[in-house]
Amino acid sequence: MSARARPLARINRDGDFNDFATPRPLVTLEEFFEGNDDLGSIGYNFYPDQPRPAEFYELFKKIRDKPEVADVRIAVMDLEEPDSWPATDNVWIITSASPEEMTAWMGERFRPDDIFDGFPTHYSLEPYDVPEGLRAIGVWWD
Repeated sequence: MSARARPLARINRDGDFNDFATPRPLVTLEEFFEGNDDLGSIGYNFYPDQPRPAEFYELFKKIRDKPEVADVRIAVMDLEEPDSWPATDNVWIITSASPEEMTAWMGERFRPDDIFDGFPTHYSLEPYDVPEGLRAIGVWWD
């Protein structure tokens, strides 16, 4: 299976991804980033110095390795072009840290436009059980 075929199969696991009734997938860092060099997949509104997907991957692996972090998941939100990589504008960090602490981990280069404390209610994500004592913190870039 090709690098691009893997995330495409994954995002359609719970139904047709392009049907908005299908919950948005919460994929692992490996599922989203391995083989991904599509600048349109993440951080596409960073201007003029857009980070490459590999830079985001390194950042989120370092965050995932922190003792207060249980997981980092990518909410796949879009697949605009049939030949492109699935895209996201938000990432969920499962952690015991506060939103302020987590924002500091992002640094100035990856500073999010908004932070969400808890999974959204205005769109559906695939089920994910947050362990007791932890929270889901989302970072979003416009």
